[in-house]
Amino acid sequence: MADRVMSVADYTTFDLFRDVAEGHGWSEETDAILDVSTPRVESPDVVTLQLELDNAKLGDLPAHGDTVSLSTDRARELANELECYADRVES
Repeated sequence: MADRVMSVADYTTFDLFRDVAEGHGWSEETDAILDVSTPRVESPDVVTLQLELDNAKLGDLPAHGDTVSLSTDRARELANELECYADRVES
């Protein structure tokens, strides 16, 4: 991915999957990375979710990365929601 904002390494959770950027009146598909991590401190207190789209293929979106910090309770809530929707797709 050109013009990197986030680092991609062998430990990145999901690298190079297809994603869609959408705005008012436009939609573009591109590669993306998604990473789940915790801060590199002795006792982290949040789970970090980061998403970056490959802006080299996007005309309407400048280079950027989105980061969400979740408490452990919220991270488990998100994990549960993902499981529920995965089950729905599989059934």
